Amino acid sequence: MNHTQHSTPTPALPLPGGGKGRGCGALFFVRGLKTSLLTTLLTIAPAVLAAPCAGNVYLTLDTGNMSQAELIARILNEEQVKATFFIANERTFRQDNALDASWAGYWRARVAEGHVFGNHTWSHHYERRDTDDGKLLAYSVDGKAVPLDKSQFCAELSQADAAFHKLTGQHLSGLWRAPGGRTTQNTIRWAASCGYPVYVGWDDAGHLGDDLPSEKFSNSELLERAQKNIRPGAVLLMHLGIHSRKEPLAPVLKPLIQDLKARGLCFRTLDVASH
Repeated sequence: MNHTQHSTPTPALPLPGGGKGRGCGALFFVRGLKTSLLTTLLTIAPAVLAAPCAGNVYLTLDTGNMSQAELIARILNEEQVKATFFIANERTFRQDNALDASWAGYWRARVAEGHVFGNHTWSHHYERRDTDDGKLLAYSVDGKAVPLDKSQFCAELSQADAAFHKLTGQHLSGLWRAPGGRTTQNTIRWAASCGYPVYVGWDDAGHLGDDLPSEKFSNSELLERAQKNIRPGAVLLMHLGIHSRKEPLAPVLKPLIQDLKARGLCFRTLDVASH
C-alpha cells in the first residue's frame, strides 16, 4: 500500500543494528514526509527481560472488523506479549462499531494488561492527496469522496481519543497510523499539530498479510514468509479481523510468536518519548 506522495509506507525505523542488545530504552526515529519530523523519537516501553535479546520486534494491531479480537488477546496473554494497538471506530462483525460501549470490556482488559494504544482515526477514511485549496481529499470505506480541512482532520483524531478515554479512562498515546498506510504532507503536519507527532507504519517483512485473499495466500504460506523475512527491528502489522479474508490469519500469530522467541527476538511496544 503506497503513500500518496511516496512509493512505500512510512515504517518506524530502528537505529542501526535493529536494536540488538540495546534492551529497554533503545530509541527509534520515525521517517515522516517532512525532514523536521525526523527529530521525533519513539522509545521502548519498560519491560522485564528474562534473558538477553538478540533483537526486538514490534507487534502492532489495527482494529479491522474485530472478529479475531478475542483470539488475539488470548494468544498475547498466553505468550506474555505486549502489542501496540491502533484504534479506529470501524464496523465490526457484530454489526456495531469498535468504539461502541459494547466493546468497553474488551478495551478495558487490554489497558489493564499493559498494552499501548495509538490513533487510527475515527472514521477510517483513506487519505488520497492534498488539494490545491489546502485540504485533504479522502475516501470513505464505501468509496465516497470526503474533503477535510485541518480542523476536520484533527477532529477525526480527537474523536477517537475521546471515545477510547470514555470507555477505558485512558487517552491514546501520541502515535498514529493512517488507514491503509497512506499519508500526505498535510496530514503528517496536521497530526503533529493536534497531538500526534509520531506516525508509525510497518516494514514490508512485517506486513503479515491478513488483508490478502486466502484463496491466493494460505495461512501456511504467510507464516513461512514471515518466519523467513522478519528481522530484528521489524514493525509487524496484523488486524483484529478482516472482512475480506475467508480464512482468518489470527491462528498463525501464536506459532509465529513462538518461532521469533526461539530465535532470541523479544517483543516490545512503541510509545512517544518524553522530552
